[in-house]
Amino acid sequence: MSMPQSSTFTDALNVTPSHPARLGIAVFVAASVLTLFFAGATPANGQSTAQPTASADSSIATTTTAGSEKYSDSNSSTNAGNLASFSLSSSQIIDILQQNPDLVLELKSQVADRMQEQGMQIDANEISDEMLYDQIAGNAGLRANITSYLRARGYVSDDDLQTAAAGGAGASDETGAAQRALMQTGATNTPRLPAESGLDTGQSRLEASGLPGTTTRSMTAAGERQNPAEKRDREEVNSSTDLPKVLRLPAPYNLRSMRDLYTQIPDQTAHLKRFGSEVFLNRDLVTARGVSARDTPLDIPIGPDYVVGPGDTLTIDMWGTVTVGVTRLVDRNGRVLLPEAGSVQVAGLPLERAQSLIGSALKQQYRNAQVVVTVSHLRSVRVYVVGDVQRPGGYDISSLATPLSALYAAGGPTGAGSLRTLRHFRGQQLVEEVDLYDFLLHGVRNGSGRFESGDTLLVPPAGPEVAVYGAVKRPAIYEVKAGETSLAALLNDAGGFTVAASLGHIAIERIDSNRRRETLTLNLAGDQSPQADRNAIDAFQVQDGDRIRVEPILPYSERVVYLEGHVTRPGRLPYMDGMRLGDVLHSYRDILPEPAAHGEIVRLVPPDLHPETIDFDVPDVLIGNGNLALQPFDTIRIFGRYEVDAPKATILGEVERPGIYPLSTGMTAAQLVRMAGGFKRDALLEKADVTSYDVNDGNRIVESLATVHIGAAVAGTDPNADVPLKPGDTVTIHQITGWNDIGESITIDGQVKFPGNYGFHDGERLSSVLRRAGGLLPTAYPMGAVLVREQVRELEQKSREELIRQIETNSAAARLSPNLAGGDGGATLQLIKAQQEEVLQDLKSHPPTGRMVIHITADIDSWANTPADIELRRGDVLTIPKQPGFVLVTGQVYNATALTFAPGQTAGWYLSHAGGTNSTANRKEIFIIRANGSVIGRRSGEFFDPKVLSTKLNPGDVVVVPQKIIGASLLWRNLLTTAQLASSIAITASVAAL
Repeated sequence: MSMPQSSTFTDALNVTPSHPARLGIAVFVAASVLTLFFAGATPANGQSTAQPTASADSSIATTTTAGSEKYSDSNSSTNAGNLASFSLSSSQIIDILQQNPDLVLELKSQVADRMQEQGMQIDANEISDEMLYDQIAGNAGLRANITSYLRARGYVSDDDLQTAAAGGAGASDETGAAQRALMQTGATNTPRLPAESGLDTGQSRLEASGLPGTTTRSMTAAGERQNPAEKRDREEVNSSTDLPKVLRLPAPYNLRSMRDLYTQIPDQTAHLKRFGSEVFLNRDLVTARGVSARDTPLDIPIGPDYVVGPGDTLTIDMWGTVTVGVTRLVDRNGRVLLPEAGSVQVAGLPLERAQSLIGSALKQQYRNAQVVVTVSHLRSVRVYVVGDVQRPGGYDISSLATPLSALYAAGGPTGAGSLRTLRHFRGQQLVEEVDLYDFLLHGVRNGSGRFESGDTLLVPPAGPEVAVYGAVKRPAIYEVKAGETSLAALLNDAGGFTVAASLGHIAIERIDSNRRRETLTLNLAGDQSPQADRNAIDAFQVQDGDRIRVEPILPYSERVVYLEGHVTRPGRLPYMDGMRLGDVLHSYRDILPEPAAHGEIVRLVPPDLHPETIDFDVPDVLIGNGNLALQPFDTIRIFGRYEVDAPKATILGEVERPGIYPLSTGMTAAQLVRMAGGFKRDALLEKADVTSYDVNDGNRIVESLATVHIGAAVAGTDPNADVPLKPGDTVTIHQITGWNDIGESITIDGQVKFPGNYGFHDGERLSSVLRRAGGLLPTAYPMGAVLVREQVRELEQKSREELIRQIETNSAAARLSPNLAGGDGGATLQLIKAQQEEVLQDLKSHPPTGRMVIHITADIDSWANTPADIELRRGDVLTIPKQPGFVLVTGQVYNATALTFAPGQTAGWYLSHAGGTNSTANRKEIFIIRANGSVIGRRSGEFFDPKVLSTKLNPGDVVVVPQKIIGASLLWRNLLTTAQLASSIAITASVAAL
């Protein structure tokens, strides 16, 4: 996995982009580019593929290791495929990004890099958190690909995604997630954090849902499917190891130091719970199982001082002369019936005395009997629970029940009921007062008095209450007893300060009784000793209604430096007095391969901490020179050689992989050839061109060309032949002269003795190949020979495409004569349009043939080595037809047909035998296409020649009567005349094939 890219720090960058509309479009396009980037970041085979041009740029290449799936069942491949298609919700992705600021910077840098590759100049600093979160909330494809990226990077495991997929976590409200993200990044002016938003709690919503950081809780979209027990399991706890709760504001620069400093400690407005109120949430279960049921088995030891009463069940075990065990119920009169001994009065006696009395009675009937008496089931007593309780009334509870048990049976106190003063009455006598805080805070059950039937438990209204929150271990609302009103006692109930508490920032919101609210500050900062701080806390007295907030310390370290970029271990480093750059960069082991020589220190200059950039030379620092002093919040940036303004060299020509390559230090022309795969077989090894450039006077480029004996340089036979390359150099490897002529051939078809394919050497002419083909047969018609050449066909195709374009784009109104622009203009325009479509259809249906006009005869010697004896080219096709016995008349005639050839007859004679021209014919532009492809028209000669129809024709000639052109524009008439000629020439090639 490669390191993330770091963008260059731009000192002149504005905090607010000057073109918000352009930036919004850029971020939208960037999201699309980022989607494609993530979609293609992991090749299908799990291997990263290096391309010559792509290797010059650093990018994140994520790979998945085969066999890393942790599923042991047979459907692991199916599960993996389902996970690959599952995407986290926007709220979950945003939570991960907020808890991993480096990941946000990495994504922004990648977006900026991809946009710069697309030609749009945008800096990573211009992309705000709100823009990134908005695209995540609105782009489902981006969420899916970021999920795959987080999975590949280890931020999300397969088990987490399985849990999320099973719980439907991906179906959360994306709009709400985006709004919550904007609130966290400071998009609103209200610094308050709603309790339900889950903002910056030190644990991401994703972590709290079963992804990284939790193992037993299932993920839900918003928590609405959780039962109360699950919600209590997930109750927030102020742990000193939690990440600080902060509100992150958008930082103007893409720096981790800036992101750390641009944080606010939010004003907590979360609803505090009353301490101890949740103890009674399971009151229904307790009532059903623990208090009043008579058949509840006794699972606690009974002391000898237990007073037996009516309703108790006694188990009497006897052994000696006889062994027997019996169970007897103490009746309402307080007596128990014994075997063979009658009844004995035991009510009101301690258990020890009752056992002695029962033993004495049994020993009179059984000699040497030993007796043990135990209580197997306790009696119930009727107790009245009154006052501020959920369900006041009478309750049958166990005779061993405590006031806490009775309070459980009544559902616990109401919100106004006291937890510090519970009064146990027996008649009008106060038996005891119970403080539940002793049990809740210290586990001490001080309610030792036993209940008797008719007793009363009174829960009075709560006393003074004080809320304490912030950097304390148990933030809650506490009830304060008289004599315990010091701040120290209250903080002791709240578990004390966390180690992140700032003792210099303790604020008290107080109610001046029935008058107004006021805010006090307990400022313990300064030169006071810890003992003085404790004395001040002990001396401060809290009052009813106080809300005490203990502020945390700053959420970031004030003695830290940051290392980022092309390094082995990026991140925060502790700052020490006198620290220098060499203390961070010890050797090349701390840096990734091939670092750039240029490095930066981005320093936040006090007192306003504005950024400044200090350049340094990386090699100098590593050898002990240029060892700059560091300051807190310095960001040390190391770049890769190919990361910023990457030096590159280009190789062209006859190598295996021509292209643009990164220029490593000391690279030579020979090394570049080897990197490009070496020479092809057609490479000219004698010399190669090296084109370089230099900057002259800083304002113009001067190019130079050098010749290198590249073959000797690559082979190493001449050490002086190789030359070092500079950034921007272009090496061109030429091709051996005549290489492309190897294997040239011509195809000869038709009326020759030996038709077929014939190879030829460079400069060989048509007569030579015809002789090798055995010459022309007696049936051959050389005047109609057709030579097709590919290069000619390509030129004709380009010319025809241009002609079609001109015809299609020429305005119909411009073709209309001014004197027809009146009432007949509309009808004439329709005729012009129809004629245009007809001509275009003819052009498109008759593709160019690439035919060359040649003049050959059956006597090869008569024209050999003359201008008619043309040189051959690769791919030429020569067709020698038989002599056709007709002349073709086509176009605007009454009977377009082929007429039998009549020696000595003129074109007019053939035209008359075809019925003559029709009313749409343009008789002035009649032309003749000879069998060899040449054209005769009225402008064929040097001067105007109206005697085209007087031309004597030969077999295979074609008489073309064009259509009369509608429209007065000369350009339009010429265009359509040319188009009719071009579409008619293809006919002669077809005639040769008959």
